[in-house]
Parts: sequence; C-alpha cells; structure tokens
Amino acid sequence: MNQENDNTQGFPPLNLPPADLKIRREGELIKVFDALRDKYVNLTPEEYVRQHFVAYLRKELGYPASIMANEIAIELNGTRKRCDTVIFDRDAAPYMIVEYKAPGVAITQTVFDQIVRYNLKLHAKYLVVSNGLRHYCCVMDYAVDSYHFIPRIPAYAGPAALFSDN
Repeated sequence: MNQENDNTQGFPPLNLPPADLKIRREGELIKVFDALRDKYVNLTPEEYVRQHFVAYLRKELGYPASIMANEIAIELNGTRKRCDTVIFDRDAAPYMIVEYKAPGVAITQTVFDQIVRYNLKLHAKYLVVSNGLRHYCCVMDYAVDSYHFIPRIPAYAGPAALFSDN
C-alpha cells in the first residue's frame, strides 16, 4: 500500500515535504521501500526521517539517485560503522554525508561528533545532520582544518559542479 499520509503510521509530521512512501506489513513488522537500497526495510523512526530526507534531496534539491547510497559501511579504529546516506561526486568520492536521528532525538554535540568521525575516513565536502524537524549543514574547509555552518543544504548543480576537491 502506498501511503501519503505520514500520520497514519503514528510518526510526527516532519519539517520536510511529504514523501510518497511505499509501505507494507510483514506480519507484525511495518516495512518501507528504500529505492536506494532497492529493498523493503523496517520502518523505524530514523528510517522514516531517512526516507523523507532522501525524497527531499531528490525531488526538491535535484540530487539523482544514481549518486546516492544508504547505509555505507566504513571501518573506524577496527570497528565497522554505517553512514546513513552518502552522496558521491563525479569521481565517486564522497561529496556529502547525511546522518539521521529519530524525530524525538535531539541534535547534540554527540551527533556532530559521530558524523565528524565518519568524515575522518570519507573527507566529504558537506556534512548534514537531521532529525526530520531540525536540519544542520556545514561545509568543510580542509585548507585550514575547519568548517562552518551554512543556512541551507546546497542544491545539486549537475555533474560538472561535483568535482572532488578534497
């Protein structure tokens, strides 16, 4: 069943445009179709945010699905971790990392520390954190080992704009 009404699943309204989620029930589990992974996954509060945010990146900001991936495995200090969403540039280098939290989870320094640790490995240009209600984006300045927050997530500017400069 396709569901446009986000409140039918008991999740709060998000500060994102509505997404046309493909939802189905498997026994006691509710699953949502993740087009980037090409499979149904458990519909958790964090996954609810991910699916809406990916739809926003695609429909509102113009990022093609072909340069996006969900649940990218990386190894940090001998431990396997997963980046929620990674957008790649034309050289297949990480361009943007997006970390999601459930709507009820506050965006704290701990959340930023998590995405920064992932970026030690990936060296993306942009880091984005969202709980579906609040969204933060920063741009990295590797020349001076710094970053700064920007007021909005950059729109996709086409393949020529996504050169790896890290």
